[in-house]
Amino acid sequence: MSINTVLLIGGLYHLGFVLFHLMFWKIFNWKRELRLLNVINRGVMQILNLCLTFVFFIFAYISIFHANELQTTGIGRSLLVFISIFWFLRAVEQVVYFKLKKGRSIVLFITFILGMMIYLYVFLQSNGAGI
Repeated sequence: MSINTVLLIGGLYHLGFVLFHLMFWKIFNWKRELRLLNVINRGVMQILNLCLTFVFFIFAYISIFHANELQTTGIGRSLLVFISIFWFLRAVEQVVYFKLKKGRSIVLFITFILGMMIYLYVFLQSNGAGI
């Protein structure tokens, strides 16, 4: 499988998270649940989710439309490392905040590790020793 194909998979992976996060209002019944928070915390939750959704869109966009730059430029290789670190940290946070006691939590943990591995693999394959 070519590196560009792996980055396309990474882009689709991130588009999946865009859709997932846009569904948070329905999935987690935020219309009802967020009413339990004060107005500031309610706004912060929604703003953080929307901003994170946009970050996932950016990750998808650069993975799909700037695959060559990710592999061949210093800033591209740096982004590969930071995207990989992002998903590693998210996997760690899954364990810290949700434990690994339920199947859903384990699936999410594995999914986050997969995101880390996609971008770490591309970094290592792109001769990314120098960032």
